[in-house]
Amino acid sequence: MKVSPISIKKQEFNKVLRGYDKDEVQAYLEKLSEEFEALQKENESLKNEVEDSAAKLAEFRRIEKNLQDTLLKAQESSSKSIESTKKQASLMIKEAEIKASQLVEKAKESANEIRSSVINLREERDLIIANLKSIINSQAKLLELKVEDAGEEEIGIKEIEKPKKLDINVDDVVNKLL
Repeated sequence: MKVSPISIKKQEFNKVLRGYDKDEVQAYLEKLSEEFEALQKENESLKNEVEDSAAKLAEFRRIEKNLQDTLLKAQESSSKSIESTKKQASLMIKEAEIKASQLVEKAKESANEIRSSVINLREERDLIIANLKSIINSQAKLLELKVEDAGEEEIGIKEIEKPKKLDINVDDVVNKLL
């Protein structure tokens, strides 16, 4: 049987000859009814609080689960991103090393070509200088012969001193030309 404050207030007892004092029983039932009503209100209020708390708890658990899922996804994403970045960095380093070795190789080849060119140019210069000295020597001898021939022809007309030998320093001439 469900008891309510109103049922307590309206409760009637059988009358007996020597029974309890009707006013005292009524006052006690009234007090009990008020007490019971207060307890019911408090119970109802606590039930509402429990329901609200349960709803909030469910919401917080849902949020917590979402946060955990999000955190896991973020950690996975972060791990993948870090791994991907490491791979990209490794590839970039390897590419840079390959390019650097290619540049060094090209620079060595260039330096070797320049060395070869310099050596060839020096050899050509030495050859040209040797040819030039040879030409200057031969021209100097021809000039000396011409001067001697001219001096011998004039001796018959008038006696002239023998012309001095021409002093031609071939190295000076070549240095002046260079």
